[in-house]
Amino acid sequence: MTHLISATTLLLFQQDASQAGPISVGTGAAVVDMLHNAGPVAWVVLAALAFGSVFSWAIIFGKWGSFRRARGQSKRFLRAFRKATRLQEIATVSEQFKPSPLVNVFDEVYETYRRQTGGYGPPKNITALERAAQTASSESLTVMEQRLTWLASIGAIAPFVGLFGTVMGIVDAFLGLGSEGTATLRAVAPGVAEALITTAAGLVVAIPAVIAYNQLTASCRDFAARMDDFARELLNSMEEAALEPHQDPGERGTARGVHH
Repeated sequence: MTHLISATTLLLFQQDASQAGPISVGTGAAVVDMLHNAGPVAWVVLAALAFGSVFSWAIIFGKWGSFRRARGQSKRFLRAFRKATRLQEIATVSEQFKPSPLVNVFDEVYETYRRQTGGYGPPKNITALERAAQTASSESLTVMEQRLTWLASIGAIAPFVGLFGTVMGIVDAFLGLGSEGTATLRAVAPGVAEALITTAAGLVVAIPAVIAYNQLTASCRDFAARMDDFARELLNSMEEAALEPHQDPGERGTARGVHH
């Protein structure tokens, strides 16, 4: 398609060279002229791309903000968890670290432990605690990944939407050739302009969406790894406390075994 546009434009320039003098066009004026010459199909395509761009940027800024808060709260929660001497202490203040996905893991594991033991004594079923941690991690990750598929879809579809405008611009260009009866640049300029501007708009929308999707997906994988590490640290601390005599897992806050 690109070769077709180039070849057509070159041919028209050659045929029109003897009839037209030097043309001087400013960058801003050229863009305005392209928008002015665009047909209704191009305007529909540009409107769809503009909506996709606004929607994707809203998702990007929203996710960046929520991920930044989650990272900060996760660091604070880990510091509080490792300083605490009792799990109950963490349970009572965990709500203030709620943006952190680690809090969901802790709350689910601690609630399962309380159902098993009433909050005291060694855990009766470590496997059940492991399943609770895995479930909480999966649920938190699902929430973090919400709307990311929209970025992937916009990044994949936007170039093709722009290409649709390009195809219609080429069609308009050839229709212009037929209506004018002569192959002049003036006859096909609106169609070529329409083709070029929709193609550029499609790329402008798609590139940031794809970059943001890759970066945010990598952040989700990082959070998943952090939740797995924290779950192991929490379960290890409870198992170690259960193995020690006269030690209650509900009174252990770290895997290093800080006694109350």
